Amino acid sequence: MRFSTRSARLAGAAAAVVITLGLSACASDEATPSAGADGLGEINVGALATPAGDILKWVSDNLADDAGLTIHYTEFTDYSTPNIALSDGSIDANLFQNTTFMETYNESAGASLVSVGDIYLPTAAFYSDSITSIDDLKDGATIAIPNDPTNEGRALLILAAEGVIEVSDNPTTLQDITANPSDFDFVEIENATLAQSVPDVDAAFVTAAFALPAGLTLDSAILVEGSDSPYSNILATTPELESDPRIVKLHELLVDPATQDYINETWGGLILPTEQ
Repeated sequence: MRFSTRSARLAGAAAAVVITLGLSACASDEATPSAGADGLGEINVGALATPAGDILKWVSDNLADDAGLTIHYTEFTDYSTPNIALSDGSIDANLFQNTTFMETYNESAGASLVSVGDIYLPTAAFYSDSITSIDDLKDGATIAIPNDPTNEGRALLILAAEGVIEVSDNPTTLQDITANPSDFDFVEIENATLAQSVPDVDAAFVTAAFALPAGLTLDSAILVEGSDSPYSNILATTPELESDPRIVKLHELLVDPATQDYINETWGGLILPTEQ
């Protein structure tokens, strides 16, 4: 069994650049104020641009005004900094991660972020420029997977479900592979750069947030995660803000039937609204 973390060309980390964009006005660098007399007030939400940023913009443009809520959106380009920003109070909530990812962060950072509720499933898939089915992988093929514990385990479980490998319960690292009969070479790569690695490997696991900007779709995938996946993305916040009327209303708007229709119509099954 061969494991490697080789190739700086594949593993270049995405810049953790934070760009603040106001959806209804200019977003501040600090957490936004509480409700005012004329409505619920303002809220600053951190997210990756697609699909979460698109969903937030749609909610802001179509539902937020009537609800008395002003949504500001802070864009992040990686999976590391949104939780740091939420923990230090730079933003009020974020929308980019699943519960397992949040719990892993809480444990490693000594934080206490909480989930307000599931919003959507960003379906993940394996992509390839050289084969059309996971069954076409040859012995010794190179497979790129995420280097964070949550999504790495997610990728390994999908492969195990196909009988390609065997893994222990709740895998999080390559060491949790218990059988690799085809001697696949697994390359661990920063999640944000996996889409760019597709031409350089035999197959790569890419989550929807990075597949969509790269033009990767369900039609081009060679193995797709099932709709019963437990990795729905959540609206996360701090314990202090969990019951804040702005957070409660934002969650309501994000799971509103109109928002769910927008998700279904926009991403054709790659992003699935979570059943409420």
